[in-house]
Amino acid sequence: METNLRPLSLGEILDRTAQLYRNNFILFAGIASVYAGIVLVLNLVQIGVTSLLTSLHMAKELPLFLGGWLLLIFPLLIICAGAAVAANNRAVAWVYLSQPASIRGAYLSILPRLGRYLWLMAIAAFIVYLPFGVIFAVYLVFVFAYGGSKGLFAHPAAGGDPKAAMVLGCATGIFVLLCIPAVIYAIVMALRYSLAVPALVVEDLKARKALRRSVELSRGSLGRIFVMGLLISIIQIGLALVTQIFFVIAAFKAAAHHGVLPLWVQVAQQIVGFFTNSFIGPMYATGLTLFYYDQRIRKEGFDIEWMMQAAGMTVPALAAEAGAAPLNVPEPPSAPEEPGSANE
Repeated sequence: METNLRPLSLGEILDRTAQLYRNNFILFAGIASVYAGIVLVLNLVQIGVTSLLTSLHMAKELPLFLGGWLLLIFPLLIICAGAAVAANNRAVAWVYLSQPASIRGAYLSILPRLGRYLWLMAIAAFIVYLPFGVIFAVYLVFVFAYGGSKGLFAHPAAGGDPKAAMVLGCATGIFVLLCIPAVIYAIVMALRYSLAVPALVVEDLKARKALRRSVELSRGSLGRIFVMGLLISIIQIGLALVTQIFFVIAAFKAAAHHGVLPLWVQVAQQIVGFFTNSFIGPMYATGLTLFYYDQRIRKEGFDIEWMMQAAGMTVPALAAEAGAAPLNVPEPPSAPEEPGSANE
């Protein structure tokens, strides 16, 4: 990509995101396809085992299998998703600065620090969702403790104690009201930490330092990040609906007739989902990486720093004196290019 480093408006960031994604589609979709492929295989295994248990008249064992399967694959999905996000950020950073990038090189670059990326995402998720988690946990404990003591769950057909049902209704209303500030808090904190992964990838920071770096860089631009994320999310949801609408309609029809989707439809849905996830998965991470560079240009003069380095001048001391993070753009691992790679 021809890099013309300068402060960009929100519209220009979105336009450059689309341009970057379009020109390097195979690279970004290839990175996302690793995670999407793992999800596809796991879902196909689940569909196959579920169909087998149903054909053997073992429907009672299905909840136990699904619960155990979820506990088994959840950590794997978290690890693979974290690796895909980090690899995409690494590839965007290379391409944006006109450096060679490949699918293999992106993953090889982030794998040695994969634990750091996952730890960062875990800390951010804990902070972002803590209030909602506490509110939800308190609500569930109250509902089951109070409702159980009043016999609302033992004999639901009898209706139970009307006064107890009213108390639970009020508790539910309070829970919904408390969720509003919790959701607002989660959005604000997610925006503050939205640039942490690009900062960790590009500057090779520790997890907590990357979070603080994100807060510093995003300060004063939370609204712009929110609008960018909202627009990209709308595009992603729209594309997902277009590709999945047939399967949604088929599922409603099957449910209306107390049936299930045919096996071939379930398999086809997962295959279509694989391509959809591969196509739309990198969009948001790509936009955030460009936003990270734009904030560094605005706050730290990264464009000047980059031009000085390109001219062979030493800049880390100047960057430290200005309070900016030293320029750290690791080179891609030297490996032969593969058919799915992209060089811009």
